Amino acid sequence: MTKKFNIKKFIFIGDLNSINSEIIFKSFHITNRILEIIYICSIKDLEKELIKLKKKIRINEILDPINFFNYKTNHLNVFHVPDISNLKYKNLLNQLNICNKICNITGYDLITLPINKSLIKKHQKFNGITEYLGKINNKNTFMMMYGEKFSIIPITTHINPKYIYLNFNKNNLEKKISDIFIILNKNKFDFNSIKYLCYNPHCGERGLLGNEDIKIFKFLKKYFKNRILRPQSADSAFRFIKKNSLYISTYHDQSLIPFKILNKKGINMTLGLNYRRLSPAHGTALDIKYKGIANIDSFIACIQI
Repeated sequence: MTKKFNIKKFIFIGDLNSINSEIIFKSFHITNRILEIIYICSIKDLEKELIKLKKKIRINEILDPINFFNYKTNHLNVFHVPDISNLKYKNLLNQLNICNKICNITGYDLITLPINKSLIKKHQKFNGITEYLGKINNKNTFMMMYGEKFSIIPITTHINPKYIYLNFNKNNLEKKISDIFIILNKNKFDFNSIKYLCYNPHCGERGLLGNEDIKIFKFLKKYFKNRILRPQSADSAFRFIKKNSLYISTYHDQSLIPFKILNKKGINMTLGLNYRRLSPAHGTALDIKYKGIANIDSFIACIQI
């Protein structure tokens, strides 16, 4: 595979108390042949990981990440962001803010490797990178999990299930669905079919278990017209999957559980920003840190898309 010098991406390495460094080092000789990547992190932290994992990969410090100045092939090209605090969460957010600023300027993709959200949530309100990037950019963002078999968009993401219904007021719901439609068209996603997973069991049993699904599907049909199928009961919607289908669900676990079971490769895409934010569909996996068994497939999928 020849190198495509016109393709450039940035990588936020996330929390190194994880499998992140193993994934970066394992995939280095693959990614290096595909495109130009700049890692945004503390060089000192990355050097420590190279020693721990006994990897002999050279690091090159990038001086100008906007123009990829002094980029070197066959190196880990790193824009050094020194720690600003002895508190990890402040350093992670600082790196993420710098990534966001650079990507807004260049328009290049940002790949974010996993973080331990609880580290940040102990100190401030933080539900996830999707929501955080939406907040600092003043944008309505959505999580789309893109897989080789099917993709999903949950209307609500990292919130307590008992608060999901609060997002179903008319104005809020119609705005969210309108934004999803606009973003899908803008990014030229062409799905073979679009399915809506009902909020209530058995789609509400004609109102016996709730009328929320009638209201949601009414708005979806308005925007997606003939492209969206009738409401699907979530307990059976994944029995027969048409390739390249999109499932719109009302909440996170309703669609994330079947997505992660049935797709071998998954990409978490944040929609609604001025650039594409991508992330592999796995967590920090602290339990297998330094064991050499981390799977790089989702990360490679983020590189190649």
